[in-house]
Amino acid sequence: MIAHISINSKSFGDKQLYKELDIRVQRGEKVGLIGRNGTGKSTLFNLMSGLDKDYDGEITLGKNIVMISSRQEHHGFEDNTVLEYILGDLPEYAKLKHIIETYPLHMGESDHKMQVYSDTLERFGTLGYYEIENDVERALSDYQLEIDINTKKIGDLSGGQKRMVELVKVQRARADLALIDEPTNHMDYIAKASFVNWLRSADEAVVVITHDRDVLGVVDRIIEIRDGKAYSFKGNYNDYLKSNTQNITSQVNEFENVQRRIINLKADVVRFRRMKERSRDPGTIHRFKSLEQRSVKELAELSVTEKPTFWIDRESAGDLGTKMAESYSEHKARNIKVRTKQKVDKSERVLIKVDNLSLGYGESALFAPVNFELRVGGKIELKGRNGAGKTTLVQTILSTVAGKKPAPTVFSGHIEEEQKLKIGVYEQEIDSKYLSMTLTEAIEHIHLEKDLTITPEKIKQLLSDYLFNPHADAVMPLSKLSGGQKARFQLINMLAGDPQILILDEPTNHLDLPSIEELEDALSQYHGAVIYISHDSFFTKNLGGDVVEVKA
Repeated sequence: MIAHISINSKSFGDKQLYKELDIRVQRGEKVGLIGRNGTGKSTLFNLMSGLDKDYDGEITLGKNIVMISSRQEHHGFEDNTVLEYILGDLPEYAKLKHIIETYPLHMGESDHKMQVYSDTLERFGTLGYYEIENDVERALSDYQLEIDINTKKIGDLSGGQKRMVELVKVQRARADLALIDEPTNHMDYIAKASFVNWLRSADEAVVVITHDRDVLGVVDRIIEIRDGKAYSFKGNYNDYLKSNTQNITSQVNEFENVQRRIINLKADVVRFRRMKERSRDPGTIHRFKSLEQRSVKELAELSVTEKPTFWIDRESAGDLGTKMAESYSEHKARNIKVRTKQKVDKSERVLIKVDNLSLGYGESALFAPVNFELRVGGKIELKGRNGAGKTTLVQTILSTVAGKKPAPTVFSGHIEEEQKLKIGVYEQEIDSKYLSMTLTEAIEHIHLEKDLTITPEKIKQLLSDYLFNPHADAVMPLSKLSGGQKARFQLINMLAGDPQILILDEPTNHLDLPSIEELEDALSQYHGAVIYISHDSFFTKNLGGDVVEVKA
């Protein structure tokens, strides 16, 4: 065993996050950590890495274990070059480098210092630190990040680029245990394949927070944080789905048995009380009083039992028997409620036509000319490497529909669009203008911007539909929301006003598995047209549509 996490209790304010949570990680094991947004996955990493010490419990690492973790925030590192940043986090690098640079100046003929110096040179070579610069450049290139690591500063990188740097840092650390949070968000399919290949072959133990079903397909075990506890499932994502279905159906049966027992106990309490009151014989009175007290005690114990969270993937849920399907439907966990009210349009008219279009900046085109027609009810997947110009193409379509001049240079072709199109957009990053607003203010703002009527009641309904607390979350600034909460706000923004076309840029980033399925189900029932960018192979398979390659 390389790590044992035993948390008796961990709370945030009035919310108890964990209760008797227990996790063990074995040497070399690849673990996928999943759970609904807000269940405390990132918090668990903070506890393991020592950033958060406010908990009741114990975290034990094996002897001489070296741990590395990906960092979510980079405050204080903005002026570091990429190479400086990576080297600064590599285990042993700073210490070994210091010995190599300083010992020759003062070790003289000291046998001890010469031995330390010799051992350090050997260790430095064993860790591959003599070739570290080339290794880092090569690894970043695998993730399609071509930058000068000696001059490019961390503060000048985009969020996606910082994520790539974190992965290279973790992979190059050669630690015993690596903690990685949402590694494939913003990755293209080639970069993701590179990460998956590394994960398969890595010698170190890896715990990865992810809802990327491609990544979960290659782990050894999945741990789900649910109801404050850790549930372990041996095997990969497919194994998890099977085991989870069995686990949940058993829990549903147990929960219903408890509910039936509560009903029976309530009836027993009333019946025994009446029998006691009607009796005249002291012995009979005592017997019914004893039965009443026993029933009251058991009822009190069962009544405080919290309802477990029930979720089964849609395919497995579809295979449940009639009785269990009805029980599961009654008790399953609340999910986001995506309301698409697009009216059925049986015409096949062209909404957007892209004809021989090539775009770029300066004197260079980003991609070769592309051609496609988006018809009513149609779906287009834009596929290409990061930086190929997919987002530039989307932004140009939006500018054209809005009657604005596109920002990039048009090297060839043009876009034709139907007049007065309503388009809903899901972007990778929330517009910065919303970040200082409370959630209520932001929802009100997006509706007013689109000339839509919005009322306090409607806002509360939207908050409830998307699993926000209508009271606590309503006054929370968007900048303070989690990644999953921001993603759900993006869905509200996209669907406001019943758009005819949806444009989605990596919509599954930050969404948990139930929310991804809900989005897929909603899009399958949506009668409008869709343009989307996604490197989630499950999502693209479920959504389908014509594929348009965007490449040089």
